[in-house]
Amino acid sequence: MTQTITPELKRWIVQQARAGCAPQDVLAAMRQAGWTEGVALRAMEEALEEHVGMLPARALSEVPTRPRIDLSGSPRALDLGDRTVRVLLTLQRPRLVVLADVLSAQECDALMEAAAPRLKRSRTVQTATGGEELNPDRTSDGMFFRRGETPLIQRIEARLSRLVQWPVEHGEGLQVLRYVPGAQYKPHYDYFDPAAPGTARILQRGGQRVATIVIYLNDPEGGGGTTFPDVGLEVYPQRGHAVFFAYDHPDPGTQTLHGGAPVLRGEKWVATKWLRERPFQP
Repeated sequence: MTQTITPELKRWIVQQARAGCAPQDVLAAMRQAGWTEGVALRAMEEALEEHVGMLPARALSEVPTRPRIDLSGSPRALDLGDRTVRVLLTLQRPRLVVLADVLSAQECDALMEAAAPRLKRSRTVQTATGGEELNPDRTSDGMFFRRGETPLIQRIEARLSRLVQWPVEHGEGLQVLRYVPGAQYKPHYDYFDPAAPGTARILQRGGQRVATIVIYLNDPEGGGGTTFPDVGLEVYPQRGHAVFFAYDHPDPGTQTLHGGAPVLRGEKWVATKWLRERPFQP
């Protein structure tokens, strides 16, 4: 049976958002009421975007929202003040945008040079305890810059903030990763599993992750694409390009399962920025 998104349903969703209900709780209530996940997610997106569009500018800060790239009018390029980036591809589900020229070649080289002496075997978050662990699914080397650590980092963070309309303070420190031949990161989600015992501790530092920006710092000779298995998409790494994807609730229904395919030849360098619900405490 086809389920129709009615004006009444959209009004109810807006009421829940204005009351401060978390997106995952609204989704759970709709699923319990019999709505399929796909229809429920589409209804939430349409209702909140329509509501935000009708508000005066002074009221926007009062509306629960998420990182997003403004693609109204189907722009081919976005002026971020200090740099113009080109829009190459966009998907509605997952909420994903591929961009070119996010960083200059000189900025990419400077990031790699600054990061190289500090690289160590990458770790992943251990959701059972809230700590970190070595993970055989992730075989890169990496490091984190402190937020605002250098003028270069400050410039990049400010640019990304303008790009996705999300405060700099809500971002984790920029991470730089190097993948040598054979290195990969098997498909995973970036949000923290709500059912894991260590997640409550992790969320104290800034809430859930709600979006990711992956920036490619070089052109590997072969392999190393960013894959999205749920939708059959692979983004090939090219210097200065980036892929943005958002997941406003921690659920596989966001279709944000993704991974770093094995590097076949050469090295792959990327910079990753994770965005949180609230100000992130390092």
